Amino acid sequence: MLISTLFNGRSITPSLHPEPSVPWWSFTKTVLAATALTLVRDGRLVLDAPLPETPYTLRQLLRHEAGLADYAELAEYHAAVANHEPAWPVDEMMQRLDGARLRYDPGEGWRYSNVGFMLVARLIERAADLPLEEALRQQVLKPLDISTVRLATQRADLNGDYLGNSLSYDPGWVYHGLLTGPVSQAALFLDRLFAWEYLPDNLLQEMQATKVLGGPIAGRPWVEPGYALGLMRGTIEGGLTLAGHTGCGPGSVLAVYRCAVEEAAACCAVFSTASDEGRLEARVVQEICKAFGAMRSH
Repeated sequence: MLISTLFNGRSITPSLHPEPSVPWWSFTKTVLAATALTLVRDGRLVLDAPLPETPYTLRQLLRHEAGLADYAELAEYHAAVANHEPAWPVDEMMQRLDGARLRYDPGEGWRYSNVGFMLVARLIERAADLPLEEALRQQVLKPLDISTVRLATQRADLNGDYLGNSLSYDPGWVYHGLLTGPVSQAALFLDRLFAWEYLPDNLLQEMQATKVLGGPIAGRPWVEPGYALGLMRGTIEGGLTLAGHTGCGPGSVLAVYRCAVEEAAACCAVFSTASDEGRLEARVVQEICKAFGAMRSH
């Protein structure tokens, strides 16, 4: 298990040198959302106008309210991944999914959709007039001083000293793009996104506007889970609110969350080759509560 915890922007966990690069899985969605919002800030995207030739908006894509389905619903997708097959071309995936058909009217429901974030990635490329990795780098990674993060493009990008060489997973299966990087960089990205106020206050508030998704989830720390713009955001026992994202893929899970209380903030990223999302989220909660407890003891 790899852990990186920050308190008020400073690391309070020992660092590894060199630090291994790991897949960020769906935490990539948070980076995509932040990038899209910088383009809203710059006047190159609009949050609440219907996108060309669609009935849904950028906000609805970012909050999984556009009505789109998800290829993770397909049994043949899971079989193909388990068999280490190459990713289907986008057109084939959309045909198998009947992905152009909306499952509900935009804004009238909620359904987690990797397809929605694939469309966000395309919007970013068009609005920035850059390939996705370069757009992410210019819009958010470089300004937030995140330097060792890359998009995985081939199976070898997911191998390394920590993960070994046995994954044999085609990152093309993550159709919105799969970032890889050190765990500490994931924590720094999330913390700096809010602490450095790189986005204007109104867009930071919009990013955290949350759709509540019911009550407690068995085996996970959420009392009131919700989803904001590229952020899983909800309350835990004791009333603290955490925002970030959990992501999982073959062989590993990453959970990255931040909690702010008055003028203090703690942020924690945890990566494990186990497959229990709830266990990792609980460890994040433990580390964040420990950081605030240390503050109170001083």
